[in-house]
Amino acid sequence: MPTARRAAAADADLERPDSRSAGTPLDRAARSGEPDAEFSAGPVTAAHRRVATLVKVVALCAATAAGGMLALRGGEALTALGGDGSPDSRPAGVGATVGAADLPDPGRVLQVVAHPDDDLYFMNPDLQYSIAAGHPVTTVYLTSGEADGVNGRAGKVATTRPNKPAYAEARQNGIRSAYAKMATGDLGSAWKRTVVPTKGGGHAEVDILVAKPEVNLVWLQMRESNNVYADVPESLHALWDGKATRLGSVLASGSPVKQGFAYTKDQVVQTLVGVLERYKPTTIRSQDPTPGRLIANKKYADHQDHFYGARFVQMAAAAYAKDVKDRPHFGVQNYLGYFNGSLPSTLDPNEAQAKLDILHAYAWADKDNHCGSEAGCGDLKITEHASSNRWTQSINYAGGTGTSWLTSDKDHGLWAFKALDGQVAVWHRNGLIGPWTGPRLLAGTGIDPGVSTVTLADGRIAAFATRTTFGPKPADYRREVVFTTQQAPGSELFGEWESLGTPEAGDVNGTSDISAPAVSLDGAGHLAAYVRDGAYTLRGRVRAANGSWGPWERYGGSDLHGTPVTAIDGAGRRMVLATTAKTVVGWVQPKPGAPLGRVTPTGLPATTLPITAESREGGVRLWFRKPGSGNVRTALLTGDGGLKVNNLTDLGGLQGFGSVTASGHLLAGRSSGGRLSSDLGPEQEWQRSPLMFVDAPSSTTIGRNMVSLAVVGLDARLYVTSSTDDPKAYLAPWTPVGPPETRP
Repeated sequence: MPTARRAAAADADLERPDSRSAGTPLDRAARSGEPDAEFSAGPVTAAHRRVATLVKVVALCAATAAGGMLALRGGEALTALGGDGSPDSRPAGVGATVGAADLPDPGRVLQVVAHPDDDLYFMNPDLQYSIAAGHPVTTVYLTSGEADGVNGRAGKVATTRPNKPAYAEARQNGIRSAYAKMATGDLGSAWKRTVVPTKGGGHAEVDILVAKPEVNLVWLQMRESNNVYADVPESLHALWDGKATRLGSVLASGSPVKQGFAYTKDQVVQTLVGVLERYKPTTIRSQDPTPGRLIANKKYADHQDHFYGARFVQMAAAAYAKDVKDRPHFGVQNYLGYFNGSLPSTLDPNEAQAKLDILHAYAWADKDNHCGSEAGCGDLKITEHASSNRWTQSINYAGGTGTSWLTSDKDHGLWAFKALDGQVAVWHRNGLIGPWTGPRLLAGTGIDPGVSTVTLADGRIAAFATRTTFGPKPADYRREVVFTTQQAPGSELFGEWESLGTPEAGDVNGTSDISAPAVSLDGAGHLAAYVRDGAYTLRGRVRAANGSWGPWERYGGSDLHGTPVTAIDGAGRRMVLATTAKTVVGWVQPKPGAPLGRVTPTGLPATTLPITAESREGGVRLWFRKPGSGNVRTALLTGDGGLKVNNLTDLGGLQGFGSVTASGHLLAGRSSGGRLSSDLGPEQEWQRSPLMFVDAPSSTTIGRNMVSLAVVGLDARLYVTSSTDDPKAYLAPWTPVGPPETRP
């Protein structure tokens, strides 16, 4: 039966409770076992392999708009075509705008983490979903994770002799078991282990899963800090800050790499650039480079190796984007770390258990010596408490959760804005049925994931984001809010990026921890941008009608997390809403043009981090997820006489996590399995598509009776679909814009 819903009509509280295979780069060293090929080498050749997938297109509906008839086909998106194993593989039939007869590139995912297990704790289930979908996946481990060298279960640590190379080997064995289980179901599935020279002058171990050669592990084996907070003479932090000139290696005892090395800061960057050149990813996953500090003790909110490692990835990705021309576009996804354990759980019980099962494979919970190593087959430190910190119950994106990056104009054209290659990429469709163009990269680099748009009173579009800049000194690292404005309504040209600065005094104080901006234009024509700052409060700047920006104002609040959202009610008043670890709080203008009122509790129950706000029904409607479930909930907030909450409603869903986008009758978000799911109204069930994507989906209304929905896939392409605003409507087939991202 169709699930009961449609928040717009809700007048009472309601509570209810594919695989495809593709190759991966195999360089000369990986094939021969000899260290004769650097990660900086040119394009590689691998045995050609393609797996065709059946394409299904179902249903047909028509929509009348702009005086003409637009045909829309409903149903499933295209399943992907596996590549031939090389970065240069292309599906046949590629056109400027790919239609229903063409098959999209699945893309390539490259993850970089500080320690063995960071990927399993903080990037799963995204990792497992990508492997299950057959995407080429490579994970790079910056350090050996040798810690204190003690590989012992609880109660046996004191009697276990420290051996750092052996512990590093045990963690490698555990990771190989976990990946083998995810890819093949067999913990003991064979790996081919080789030595590859790096662009930084050292050597890396590259492991290729024999049964699924699209799954690779790269071990850089640098020394870890072995301390979450304190300054350590030899660490990624010390190397970044210039307190150490080189960072040495700790080679795992079983590694084929036998020659130690030490890297300068630039050599670490160049090593990562070489890895990027080799694997040519279309999606880069990394840890959170700006996690902030804890209020209680001012200590880092994450492990120092995590976020300084992520900063090395930022710098390498920027150098790769600038200097390497023969490459595809790439998107970036950052992941929250330790703080996941203090926030409401994002995963439903089944997803959480699947994530825990993979951790148990890493932790050698079965005690079976399937790896045949004297060092051990996993990380015994976490065997008995893999879930005690609650990290297995959640996954949260550190940025990129906004859903306003797709917008329409007065001529029914569509505009999409997304960060690719550290720049803002713009895709444009002229009119209701015109051809798509893009991606076109706007000038200006350093743009972080998460672009928000707003349409100004004169019809021009303004795009807001944060920008990360580097310099020769550690203090030169900073994030700031920036924006660019369309030169004229409908124009493909945008102005120079303008900076609004940052409310953070400096990187040392807050580790540059600001959220992505939330922006809106109130009924008096005043534009405002809001961020959550490193003190977990709301800050904002307002632009008056004459174009001048005020200072960063303090709006209070406490324990705010994630990115705030903002929308305008029917009276033109601006509302701003933000999540805490326990509820949602909000601010509302007493009238358009006035300052925000005081922070107000909403009384809403705990939500997972990403929330979405839209102007609806004379107020502002909020969408969010139920913790530990993935179900979508909604409530209407009104501003008459102060902020009030009406009609909390549960809309069901297909589990999942992350942001939900809402336009007209359409709801869409990430479902369990990592794929996009959508709901088109009270007479239909939630539907899951085959599309996997980065960040958040976005949607917008077009005229009176059309909505469009978009995501950027793991292949860095824009995918768009549309639907009529009708209870029995269907989504059109997903249209990939531009050629497969095997080259720029």
